Amino acid sequence: MLILYNSLVPMTTSNLVRLLAGSVTLLGVALTHWVHPYWLLLPAFVGLNLVQSVFTGFCPPTLILHKLGWVDDQDVIHWGGRS
Repeated sequence: MLILYNSLVPMTTSNLVRLLAGSVTLLGVALTHWVHPYWLLLPAFVGLNLVQSVFTGFCPPTLILHKLGWVDDQDVIHWGGRS
């Protein structure tokens, strides 16, 4: 269940990263099954990106959200920006 802004439980950047990683991984596995085995490279890339983000702290989705100004000091995402 996707929890959006103004809900009881706010969406944090770590929750969003896990949601994106899981969704892209499932998409890659489905594409592998129905389209071509090379689609396994997609979940492999997601896994490698998660591992590197642990060691470097660099996470592209989080970086984009911060540059858009959608994240506050508690890492809560405010979709569309903070007002």
